[in-house]
Amino acid sequence: MPISRTNMQTDLSYMKIYFDVCCLNRPFDDQTQDRIRLESEAILMILKHIEENDWQWISSDAVLYEMHKTPNDERRERLNSLNSRSTSHIPVNRLILARSAEMQIMGFKTYDALHIACAEKAAADVLLSTDDRLLKKAKTNQHSLKIKIDNPLTWLQKVAQ
Repeated sequence: MPISRTNMQTDLSYMKIYFDVCCLNRPFDDQTQDRIRLESEAILMILKHIEENDWQWISSDAVLYEMHKTPNDERRERLNSLNSRSTSHIPVNRLILARSAEMQIMGFKTYDALHIACAEKAAADVLLSTDDRLLKKAKTNQHSLKIKIDNPLTWLQKVAQ
């Protein structure tokens, strides 16, 4: 359900957001392409709402592990610094791994499946991603998912209506 501007202040405190790692990387990507710049601005605006305690940011062990694999030391440090601002953290457990395995059977990649399972466990309102393949796969399998998956720019435009 879209949040109107008039009820935005009251409803936003309940909004739980989960970012996948490609989404967290977006502000550090080359900003010369319009799409990348617009998605980065959307992510930064969402982070601003989180800092203002309008929304909650859910992170996970899956995010930490995937960030740890970032080959560039400077980018990895930036990601860790950014992720340290998350509101709460979901540890990966057997139930999450089992749900992730179910999603891998549906065709989701390993990390994508883990992120979805963690976001579902956290009862997040949305999992945000800039990964077109994940977004397409999520749309195809939306009936089997317990969470909405969206692009940060598209999602922010819907929420701000």
